[in-house]
Amino acid sequence: MTSQQKHKFFKDARHYFWDDPYLFRTCADQIIRCCVAGQEAIDILNACHSGPTGGHYGANYKTKKVFDSGFYWPTIYKDAFELVKHCDSCQRQGKISQKDEMPQNSIQVCEIFDVWGTDFMGPFLSSKENKYILVAVDYLSKWVEAKALPMNDARVVVKFLKSLFSRFGTPKAIISDRGTHFCNDQFARIMSKYGVTHRLSTAYHPQTSGQVEVTNHRLKRILKRTVGENHALWSDKLEDALWAFQTAFKTSIGCTPYRLTRIPLSIKKGQRSFTMLRSKTAFSMSVIKCCSSTSDLRFSR
Repeated sequence: MTSQQKHKFFKDARHYFWDDPYLFRTCADQIIRCCVAGQEAIDILNACHSGPTGGHYGANYKTKKVFDSGFYWPTIYKDAFELVKHCDSCQRQGKISQKDEMPQNSIQVCEIFDVWGTDFMGPFLSSKENKYILVAVDYLSKWVEAKALPMNDARVVVKFLKSLFSRFGTPKAIISDRGTHFCNDQFARIMSKYGVTHRLSTAYHPQTSGQVEVTNHRLKRILKRTVGENHALWSDKLEDALWAFQTAFKTSIGCTPYRLTRIPLSIKKGQRSFTMLRSKTAFSMSVIKCCSSTSDLRFSR
């Protein structure tokens, strides 16, 4: 071994430490990840890609998901590209491309869960008497709620929104299209009761509800890849598809919706860095402010 090779070896070795029986690496983001190799690494990659909550995302998204799960190996990017390249379901359905990223728009969002976009998907092939999916997406965090429903009328929309408000708080605005299930007296009464502004998209500016349209497209594609040939199972796979979406990296926010809504904190213990998640009560002390765009986030107390 030459002196140059020795120098490189010792330089790289500083990023690793042994904690019997595992080898760990301090990565560039200062997060410690467990090193894996061989078949174990391939199994982890397969689980993150084609597992029940994998979603069959592209190689870059899949690599970020592995990192978020706390694992590392040197050839992870190469292995991820090879996996997607040879995945039968991905090749049949096509790849998820950057053109489907959440579009930026002029809607000003101050905090997460302030503005929700909502829309119906369907009708689909009946699955346990369900033919529609009602989707709601938070404009800042990209967090998605969805429910399989047998019909798409005002009654089910109102019931869905009441459940949404009870879990995420009352928003400032709800954005929807001009469908009769959103433009009716029942919907107007609940908006008035909770003091929520109802914004409508128009034929002249369909981008108003663009984020929920993109979400619908992605959820539908995840469901297609998950259910395979048996399309009647889509209602059983909806929760898995949602989890795959929540834990997939979103370029517009720089992390996953799950991670953003849980507010990860990096803390140091000695020379090591760990990740801790804030509780819901501690979260109330933090406000996520949006400046010029939804990708410009600041955390403040």
